[in-house]
Amino acid sequence: MTIVTIEKDENGELILPLGDKIFDELGWKIGDTVEWIDNEDGTWILRKKEMETELVMVECVSTFRMRYVVEVPKGKKEWALDTVTMNEAEEFSQEHLGEQIVSHRVIDREEYLQVFNEDNDYLESWEDELKVSKFVTKIDENGDIVK
Repeated sequence: MTIVTIEKDENGELILPLGDKIFDELGWKIGDTVEWIDNEDGTWILRKKEMETELVMVECVSTFRMRYVVEVPKGKKEWALDTVTMNEAEEFSQEHLGEQIVSHRVIDREEYLQVFNEDNDYLESWEDELKVSKFVTKIDENGDIVK
C-alpha cells in the first residue's frame, strides 16, 4: 500500500502527486481510467478501472494471384487451363493480394472454445487458458495491440 498526501499547486488547486515510480509499481499509464473508492473513514482507494471487453470473430477470405507456366502442344492452350484446375501444374509464382472480411460477430468464450476445437482439432488437448492466451489478439482502450 502506498500513502500519498494531496498537495496544492501555485493556484491553490489540489493535486494528487502520483509519480512515475508509483505508476510503474501499479502498472498504470497516462490515459488509464481510475476508480475512486471512498472508505468512509477519510481515506480513499484508487484502482485502475478494468476495461470491459468482448470477443469478436472476424472471418476473412485470403486472395492470392498465382501464376503457372504449362507447355502444351500448339493450338491446345485449353489443356493448360485443365492442368491448373486439376492441381497438376507447378506453381511459377504467387502474390498475396490481401484479405477480404466476409463476416464478423460477437461471440462468448464457450463459442470461441468450440470453434477453436473444431478448427484446430490437433490442439484440442490444450488447456482452455492456453487456447485463449495464444490465439486471441487483445486491443487496449487506446486501440493498440497488447503484446
